[in-house]
Amino acid sequence: MIEGALWRKWVFYNIPLILFVFVLLFPFYWMIITTFRPDGELYRPWNAVNYQPFWTNNPTLEHIKYLFEETSFARWMFNTMFIALVSTIISLFCGVLAGYALARLNFPWAGSLGTVIFVTYLVPQTLLFIPLAQIIRNFELGDTPWSLILTYPTFLIPFCTWLMMGYFKAIPKELEECARIDGASRWKAMVYIVIPVAVPGILSSGIIAFTLSWNEFIYALVFLSSPDQKTVPVGVTSELIRGDVFFWGPLMAGALLGSIPVAIVYSFFVEHYVSGLTGSVKG
Repeated sequence: MIEGALWRKWVFYNIPLILFVFVLLFPFYWMIITTFRPDGELYRPWNAVNYQPFWTNNPTLEHIKYLFEETSFARWMFNTMFIALVSTIISLFCGVLAGYALARLNFPWAGSLGTVIFVTYLVPQTLLFIPLAQIIRNFELGDTPWSLILTYPTFLIPFCTWLMMGYFKAIPKELEECARIDGASRWKAMVYIVIPVAVPGILSSGIIAFTLSWNEFIYALVFLSSPDQKTVPVGVTSELIRGDVFFWGPLMAGALLGSIPVAIVYSFFVEHYVSGLTGSVKG
């Protein structure tokens, strides 16, 4: 009986989990190896003598140096960070207020309005960038970070609103009602009672919104043209792919360094803030 349970655990849990982790992490491993592999190994034929596709005996930093010395990668990182932070703050502010209104205020068609707001998030960006490009041109914001800061909330605010609406609905109304009985206005009850309890949801929404802003490609490709104004996803792919020539070393180095801020945000905030605050609320 024990052997049968152990066999089923390996077949239906352990082996699929191992395969899933391997498929998930192997691209990152390949990206790291390619970043530190010299060009002589990168372009060596697969049937060459002593060819090692999954390891390198001569690690180098030349690709990272090329990225910072021959391209505007540092500027791309700053642009991406600035745009992602500002657009996330704007979207969080609007999303928290809209989510609270839809979850707490009683007005006609509140549920239908929440559904409509979420449906707007599902509209493909390939349909929206044409009218948005006309708006950006009319306001003369093309090729500036503000063209992205003002367009990213078009898909971030609906997402944050929907997420925060569900989180606010999970908070007991009695907490807010007690504050109202003690003389607090609705605004004070929201600011001093509801929002502190909703901090884990706000941080979760902010992390996801930051990630969506950081990885966005279509709007950044359409609205930005100058090399110094580009973001990391657009700059790496447009400046390191020239015709049919792929600079694989710098490409993988840019992808690796570009993913570090998002990894830091997830590991730091989720582990130290979101999980801890959620546990304290449950406790």
